Amino acid sequence: MAINTITIDSIDCLADAARQFIGLMGDSTVFAFYGDMGAGKTTFINALSRELGVEDDPTSSPSFAIINEYRSDTTAELIYHFDLYRLESLEEAFDIGVEDYLDSGALCFIEWPERIADILPDDTVRVDIEALPDGCRKLTITDSAEV
Repeated sequence: MAINTITIDSIDCLADAARQFIGLMGDSTVFAFYGDMGAGKTTFINALSRELGVEDDPTSSPSFAIINEYRSDTTAELIYHFDLYRLESLEEAFDIGVEDYLDSGALCFIEWPERIADILPDDTVRVDIEALPDGCRKLTITDSAEV
């Protein structure tokens, strides 16, 4: 199992970290982002989306919509950004068609993936984001989710 780490020293380093992450993505499409509230999941996913060519500024978390859809202006690729924090049950995930999104072949970036652990694809990439005491962020990328 491959494990890679990326350290984000400051907000000014986000774009570079996103480019590093893109270099590690390979053919994977589903990425599960784990981390405490305020660790930087939404901020990093937004930077990642921008580096993937989303020109509309995706500045907010999809907390209330649960799923935001973006399209890369450079590749026309679909990107789905999930924030499952407010999801109450796995049944609710089925009701909004989460499985269809995960099986679509489009990029899926999922915050709070533990809410749907039972239905994450086997090839989901796990990304742990940790806020370090010095204010930096550490991303640990594991080639398959262990949820």
